[in-house]
Amino acid sequence: MQTPLHNLTQPRAVERLVAGQPTSDGAGVKLTRVLPHTLQQRLDPFLMLDAFGSDQANDYIAGFPDHPHRGFETITYMLEGRVRHRDSAGHEGLLQSGGVQWMTAGRGVIHSELPEQEEGRMEGFQLWLNLPARNKLCEPWYRDIPSSEIPQWEGEGMVVRVIAGEHRGVAGAVQREHTEPLYLDVHLPPGARFEQTLPDSHNAFVYVYRGAVRFDSGCSVPRQRMAILANTPGSDGVRLKAGEEGARLLLIAGRPLGEPIAQYGPFVMNTQAELMQAVRDFQSGRLA
Repeated sequence: MQTPLHNLTQPRAVERLVAGQPTSDGAGVKLTRVLPHTLQQRLDPFLMLDAFGSDQANDYIAGFPDHPHRGFETITYMLEGRVRHRDSAGHEGLLQSGGVQWMTAGRGVIHSELPEQEEGRMEGFQLWLNLPARNKLCEPWYRDIPSSEIPQWEGEGMVVRVIAGEHRGVAGAVQREHTEPLYLDVHLPPGARFEQTLPDSHNAFVYVYRGAVRFDSGCSVPRQRMAILANTPGSDGVRLKAGEEGARLLLIAGRPLGEPIAQYGPFVMNTQAELMQAVRDFQSGRLA
């Protein structure tokens, strides 16, 4: 028996649309920075979202050689491709099509993410999720979640992959107490309507990576655009409808930490002093 729709009474409107900026990172991997540094406070607890996708090996083949992280979590979702992860905490795994890699950098980790393919398409996303001050220096943690282990809800021609949080009674692969992240990959057939409950205090955005959608407020969101959703008091969720070609999108939301954000490259702390300590620890080999 299918869980009924939520019958939202005050769905969220779109506050604004954002076009990602083409850039490169790692050893020259071409990508689009969907959520840049300038939106960190607005979309707290999320720090960054990168989208990557190319059929040209030269756009991704060099990958991301050894580099450090401290103070946050990285969530890599692979739509297509194969990437090998190794880190200084002794973790190793192969991220493949449809799978997720969830890594908590905590007090510090040095890792690499290198393609295990020389041709074909590589496409996916990396999301950075902040850690609360009390957990910034926790022990590093890592989990590979193969495609077959990602829970999903199916019905009315729709498929909703629940990476984190919950959708219509389906609990996601990962839960986090402090930030309460919701991370859904939503596949909609033409004209399908989608709903998701959300607390009005959570920051939320939608990124459309196939097709287009329209919100109840009348705002249309084309492919490769992020819609930041308004935090209207009393709002109870998200409602949207796929266009004539259907749509695929990410819906990401979380409870803001409301803490200062101090970032220097791959280190995200709460103060400049903590950042300086992270750099010193890395330079002296004490990061991991």
